[in-house]
Amino acid sequence: MTTTTVDSPPKTTKTSGRKILGIGAKHLVILVAGLIMVAPFIWMLLTSFKGLPQLLQDPLSLLPKPWVFTNFADAWNALPFARAYFNSIYITVLIVAGTLLTTTMAAYGFARIPFKGSRALFVVFLAMQMVPKQVTLVPFYFLMAKIGWIDSHLALIVPAVMVNPFGVFLARQFIMSVPIELEEAAMIDGASRWRIYWQVILPTIRPGMGALAIITALDAWNSFLLPLILLNSTDLFTVPLLLSQFQGQYGGMNYGLVMAATAVSVVPMLIAFLVGQRQIINSLATSGLGGR
Repeated sequence: MTTTTVDSPPKTTKTSGRKILGIGAKHLVILVAGLIMVAPFIWMLLTSFKGLPQLLQDPLSLLPKPWVFTNFADAWNALPFARAYFNSIYITVLIVAGTLLTTTMAAYGFARIPFKGSRALFVVFLAMQMVPKQVTLVPFYFLMAKIGWIDSHLALIVPAVMVNPFGVFLARQFIMSVPIELEEAAMIDGASRWRIYWQVILPTIRPGMGALAIITALDAWNSFLLPLILLNSTDLFTVPLLLSQFQGQYGGMNYGLVMAATAVSVVPMLIAFLVGQRQIINSLATSGLGGR
């Protein structure tokens, strides 16, 4: 009597099948989550092309019937959005340029120049990041009033440039990942601290500075609370502040105009994020591994 044995399939086949199934499930979850996150943005774009009759008769409809392209021009001309765009652009540029300079200089001092109490000072400096802006809003307002910067863009630019704990922390992580041998070689050649900072450190951490610039630009462009408290003149309004005023005037009547104005307001930062998203992710990952 002979017996036959049936060979079981290789375990590697089962393992690879489960692995592929797991990867597929992860991609499906990510896809669904991505669609959920982008759905409000898509709805905003579609609503910006809807006319007032459709919004009144069928506000829950998805596609515009008909497509109204004049909402963007009407929204742009209803309030001085051109002036607000100029204000936001030049404020953002100055904040980004100043922040890159001050944060990298402070970060280089904390990372490479030993002095007594540096670690304690760095911890105290980072602790400022834990304090919500709302807590210090009243004393900050009185300080700006004492200086005479109420209803002035200086109240938005100078504090943002001079105090940025997150930027200092991030820049310090990038600088800590730079090999110390580069600085030692420059010192042997007679380079000063300033020359090392300017010609060795900054070119080496350029990708990290790009990520910090984009993060700072997003925060400066979308800032709403401080401009709301500090600015009174319409000519000085930034885009988020003017958009809030626009919504107050037209939000109850024509959401198509409001969505068109909102879509116009997010274009610059959307482009900046799409261009630099990979650099942000890679730089943040590198900074997390490079610190010590």
